[in-house]
Amino acid sequence: MRGGGEGAGGAEPRSRLRAFASSSSLHGISHIFAYGAALRRALWGAFFLGALGLLLLVCAERVAYFLTYPHVTKLDEVAARNLTFPAITICNLNEFRFSKITRNDMYHVGELLALLNERYEISNPQLAEPAVLAALRDKANFKNFKAKPFSMAEFYNRTGHDLADMLLQCSFRGAGCSARNFSV
Repeated sequence: MRGGGEGAGGAEPRSRLRAFASSSSLHGISHIFAYGAALRRALWGAFFLGALGLLLLVCAERVAYFLTYPHVTKLDEVAARNLTFPAITICNLNEFRFSKITRNDMYHVGELLALLNERYEISNPQLAEPAVLAALRDKANFKNFKAKPFSMAEFYNRTGHDLADMLLQCSFRGAGCSARNFSV
């Protein structure tokens, strides 16, 4: 049965192509495959292929340019003769020095510091290093302990970090500086 339908089979794909081209919103396609003068269809085909080729050329050029990782750095340096010492913020994530915390502090703010639970027991002892855990157990031993008055302001002043202990090295414009050059 194939032999008899060959002529019809050759025309069928062409009519499908024309049906697609006539309903396509891609500009130019409907003019290339329309019924009419061969010269007009050839010109539309040439314009379409030229535009498609130009599109592919520009896309390829842009991709190649992107892959070269181009960058432009412009730097203007101006040397100032007299600069004031800049404002610097030094932030320690450990708000309090554990070595300065007393048993009375532990009693009053141990839960607030997440060192003790609500029953005055050590929270998560498995997370502490052995030396720290021993010091924590000693400070959290409230057997025969009588709490004294507590001041949060005094606690902050006593257990807070001292810049002189934290500042290991400082220089500004070639001259040395120390904790006395900073203010709180």
